[in-house]
Amino acid sequence: MPKCAIILVLSFLERRVNRRPIDENLHLLDGRFGIVIPLDFVGTFTNRWSFGFAFGATANKVMFLFSEGYLSWRVPKWAQAIVLLVGGIEVGLSYFPLFACLSTDFQVVGSALGFSYTFIWFVVAVACIVQCPHGQVVGEYEKILFYWPSLLCLVFLLGQFVHMFVKGMRAHLHQEVPKEDKRFLEAHLAQHVKQLFQKLPQQQAQKSWFQRKVYEWDPCFRFPGRMICTSVLSLICLYIFIIIEFYIYKHVSHELEILEGSFEELGASINTSEVLKPAVLKMKELINVTQGAWIFTIFSALLTCVSYVFHILACYRKHMKRLWAGKKDFLPLMSRHPSSSQSVAAIARYSGWQIAYILWGYLIIHVVQCLFGVLIVYSFVLPIKHGHGLEMAKGLGIGALTIGIVIGFMILQIQIAASFFLQPKIRPEDKQKPLALNNRKAFHNFNYFLFFYNVLLGLGACLFRLLCSFILGTWLIARIDRTIMQKGYEAADIGFKTWIGMIFMDHHHTNPTLLSFCHILLTRNTEKKLHRSTKYSYFKNASESKVSNTTKTRWLLLYTLLNNSQLAALRKHKLQSSSRNASQNCRT
Repeated sequence: MPKCAIILVLSFLERRVNRRPIDENLHLLDGRFGIVIPLDFVGTFTNRWSFGFAFGATANKVMFLFSEGYLSWRVPKWAQAIVLLVGGIEVGLSYFPLFACLSTDFQVVGSALGFSYTFIWFVVAVACIVQCPHGQVVGEYEKILFYWPSLLCLVFLLGQFVHMFVKGMRAHLHQEVPKEDKRFLEAHLAQHVKQLFQKLPQQQAQKSWFQRKVYEWDPCFRFPGRMICTSVLSLICLYIFIIIEFYIYKHVSHELEILEGSFEELGASINTSEVLKPAVLKMKELINVTQGAWIFTIFSALLTCVSYVFHILACYRKHMKRLWAGKKDFLPLMSRHPSSSQSVAAIARYSGWQIAYILWGYLIIHVVQCLFGVLIVYSFVLPIKHGHGLEMAKGLGIGALTIGIVIGFMILQIQIAASFFLQPKIRPEDKQKPLALNNRKAFHNFNYFLFFYNVLLGLGACLFRLLCSFILGTWLIARIDRTIMQKGYEAADIGFKTWIGMIFMDHHHTNPTLLSFCHILLTRNTEKKLHRSTKYSYFKNASESKVSNTTKTRWLLLYTLLNNSQLAALRKHKLQSSSRNASQNCRT
């Protein structure tokens, strides 16, 4: 009921732009009860971190849905998706007032209602933790470990609502000039367009190592609120996921210790203990190695996924700048013209899918890294520990020598082809020889005798290709901005298609050049209407230039053609010829 009351109050304050016939019968409402939006997922560039912390407050409920804990009813398998949809709508309604109060134009009312609703959520969460701090999954202090990020986000929102209330009251009392939060053209987009018209300096400032290798801040680019919210919620959900995984690991380790003790008791109780003792020792060693590799790879998998969250932001900026410049060559051919409906649906799917990709990607990367860790321990560490280091080194040397000989034969084939089977360079300054055969009879014998050897060599190359595909596929599974499919099969990667549709949606709605052009048209239209509405609009300003619009247009055309000579070939000559004929007819 509180959330419904807050939504009704904010809807009453909103006025509908487009009036309906029913509004003629309801004059007292004056177009009120408009649609309340929680967040503009396309063009929000202000108040981004507040929305990010508002999404962070929902992290526990998102993980509750992710673990399918909402399925408390007994429903058929085919109806589980519907029940989860109902759960998602319920979570959205529960936190809708937080976002609506942050995005409303009525700061005083919105901040007061938002503070009250956030404070209620904070009190309920603290009371739940105090009454029962322990749980069934983690055990002791489970709710403290799970809820402290959401509590921190709620505290931030309380401070933000207090700031909004003070700012709104100062503006209401005319002590502060209210700033225009919703602008058609953002300042950083206008600065980007201005930068396009500036000439690049001859000597650019030397960049630091961090700017060259990691990230370079761009004052003319700001991430939309959707990307910030997705990143914040991804990090908090990843933290909760790791806490759950760690305590599941402790439970499994305890069960394995019990199993190990049972095997030892079984070996001691029967006469064949000498036979079972080596098997028990090997199993104990496997358990210890797996536990150590699992603990160690938690940090490596976590570091990988956290770096992916920030790397995806960097790739988003890179892709958007390329699209703004009209460059689409970095995209697959099939993805360069996505459908409009696909782009609209993609921007609705992206945030949820990105969080799910990060969580599942962490689990898959962790499992694969743990398997590689166990393989490394059994290949290198345990042989040295058991006194078989010399045999291990011998086997490693033989394997390295075999691989080296195979690679050497491959390089030798290339060198022989370059030395004996290609014609000389046409010009001395050419980098390589032309693709023209020489010594054809020797070349055919060369191919014949190496045919049978290359069959065996191709088997190893095929296995190496499979290994590389497996490693790269599992390593990049959490990257929704990069496809793991081969060329020509990118359409099967629905996550990558979602990324493509999302960036095209942003490209069409936040393109700086397009918005600047529309901003100029709207500004001039407003100025013309204002000028016509004045009482003395028929008086002309003496300081204004008396040059005709045709002359101004021709000068602008000349200036454009001088700076862009390639456009001269694209002009329509029919118009020029018709204008010449018209001028000749006038002269005659």
